[in-house]
Amino acid sequence: MPAHSLRLAATAVALAATVPVQAADLRSVSPAAYVSPVKPLSIVSEVRIGGSVQDPGSAEHNTSNINGEILFAKPLVSVDPFWQAFVPRPTVGGSYNFGGRTSYAYIGATWSVDLFPQTLNNIVFLEGFFGAGAHNGYTGPKATAPDGFNTLGCNPLFREAAALGFRLTEHWSIMATVEHMSNAGLCANNRGLTNFGGKLGYTF
Repeated sequence: MPAHSLRLAATAVALAATVPVQAADLRSVSPAAYVSPVKPLSIVSEVRIGGSVQDPGSAEHNTSNINGEILFAKPLVSVDPFWQAFVPRPTVGGSYNFGGRTSYAYIGATWSVDLFPQTLNNIVFLEGFFGAGAHNGYTGPKATAPDGFNTLGCNPLFREAAALGFRLTEHWSIMATVEHMSNAGLCANNRGLTNFGGKLGYTF
């Protein structure tokens, strides 16, 4: 057999031997594991806006407010979902009175609980808030209180609030609200403020 024929035959044998090895190598390469997109961690859980009537039974009656509120994401306290459910959302907000009466800003914590989750599919919820509020109202003696102002005694005051809410969609909800601010008897005058209203919330 001529020399060049021998060389061609040897090359063909070598190529044939490498094909199975290359195929085996391709089969042994695993596809890259799927990595979900990284979602930025938002510290804001929900924003709300609403309105209220100012303490209907007091000197500040017949005035109204606009209210804004930011609820932050729950801090991770426990990896157990049961105990984590008791952790509140840090909350800041403010209320402006259109009648020139007491306006205020507040900070505290909000607890949310779904009512009848099995039958109502987490549509209805109840909330409670506890914190403190700084205000621009009157804190002096009752005898010298300006016309149309409650005697609040102290600044800041304790603030408690409650809400009954309904989730309209995954993101939107509406709430009926009641809030109270007072000094818990720590000052001489403690008329306080009790406001009734509603809010619209957007959850991120």
